[in-house]
Formats: sequence, structure tokens, C-alpha cells
Amino acid sequence: MTTYLFPPAATPSIPVRGMAAHFPVQRLFFVGRNYHAHAIEMGRPVDKAASKLFYFTKAPQTLVLSGATVPYPPGTSNYQFEMELVLAIGAPGFRVTEAQAAEMIYGYACGLDMTRRDLQLTAREQGRPWDLGKDVEQSSVVSEIVPNPAVLRSGTLALAVNGQTKQKADLSQLIWSIPEILADLSQFYHLQPGDLVFTGTPEGVGAVLPGDRIEGSIDGVGSIALTIAEPR
Repeated sequence: MTTYLFPPAATPSIPVRGMAAHFPVQRLFFVGRNYHAHAIEMGRPVDKAASKLFYFTKAPQTLVLSGATVPYPPGTSNYQFEMELVLAIGAPGFRVTEAQAAEMIYGYACGLDMTRRDLQLTAREQGRPWDLGKDVEQSSVVSEIVPNPAVLRSGTLALAVNGQTKQKADLSQLIWSIPEILADLSQFYHLQPGDLVFTGTPEGVGAVLPGDRIEGSIDGVGSIALTIAEPR
């Protein structure tokens, strides 16, 4: 039996609608620039015919559940929200085709990819990794998972800050669909049950401050909320 110098961290997990058992989280993958209008607002338009999917990751320890209150993070003056559909993987897959991709889907959740935008953009312009901008403590917010093996192709995604709508789009506007994402990502990783894929955010991302309340929803999936507290 293995002994440890100190207690290992607990496995992050997410509630599943209608079930007592939780979904244990393994890895967090994020799709970059998957809505045309957001790509444009970030100054990097996407031509799908000439572009490839790209990803970044965050540590699973950045996960927090919907309804949480989190402190404004250190090192930034431009902390931004990004509302996303989150795909929960329930079966292993490696080098799958788009047709096989649906077999890997366990369900979906609403997600927030909170970002130190100033640090991300500085790193981007300098050709450096995005870690300080993206892999932020308590920055991967997820709602309960809704079991659903279907491929979602439409549905309104919306986000408001303090009751004012900031983001609104439809899942049909994704540049790369869910099967395309899974087929591509599985060329590089042996995807496993417990992996989460944040599928990208639409236009309208923006900064929040301590005291702000973020609320979002996706048709057929659910809702999400986050409160920003004073830094500590």
C-alpha cells in the first residue's frame, strides 16, 4: 500500500443531474476560437478551409462548481468571462472518426473559462505559452452534467453580468462541430472517461470586477452562475 508525505488532493468531480454519483474529472481541454465573431473580436479571424483546430489545457484543480463565489485573481486588471458548452466524455477513444465520435459522449454542461486577458494577450504577442492567462486558480466553472449521448447541433447560449446580456449565440454557429472536435482531439490524446472539452466561446467576452454576478444558460443543458469576490 502506497504511503504519502501528505494527503493527496481529492479527485475533482461534478454533480450529474438525477443521480447521486458524481462525474470524476480527469483532464480539461479547451478549444480556441470556435466562433467566427469571437475570433474577429480577438483579432484572429478563422478561415476553416485553411485553419486547424487548436487547444489549450487547464489543470483539473482549477475546477469550481456553478454557484461558487471566487476571489478576483492576482496579477491581472482585466479578468474576463467566456461562456461555453462543455462536453463530458464517457467512453475512451483514440484516433476516432467523426462517425465514431458520438459513442464517446456522456453528456453536457455549461461552462465558464475565466481568463486573465491582459496576461494572455501579452503572452500571445510574445509567442509564449498562455498558462498565466488561462490556467488560473478557480477559473474553470462548470454546472451539473446532463446525461445526453446525442450530438448537440443547435441551442441558444447566453450570458449576463449583473442582469445585462453580454453574450448570446447559437451552438449551430460553432466553426467546428462536436464530432469534428472529438475526431481531431483524439488524434493527439487517448481520450478517457472523465475528460471535459470546453468547445469555445462566442463574441461578447468582457471584464468583470469584484461584486459582479455572472449568470449563463444553454438551451437543453442548464444554467450556471458565478460571483466575483474581493481579491485575497
